[in-house]
Amino acid sequence: MSSDQPPKQPTRQERQAAALRENLRKRKEQARERRQPDPPPAPPEDETSAKLEVPPPVG
Repeated sequence: MSSDQPPKQPTRQERQAAALRENLRKRKEQARERRQPDPPPAPPEDETSAKLEVPPPVG
């Protein structure tokens, strides 16, 4: 092996562009996975607030 640079060494800009494309692809894939299982509709506000109330201490 010689100390010469390997052939077709990408520039910093090319490496950055490739990394951004890969990152975008992964993010799109994750977003698609999150969207697939439709979560059940959220309960009405008043039910949610009732569940969040802290009961008075016992004793």
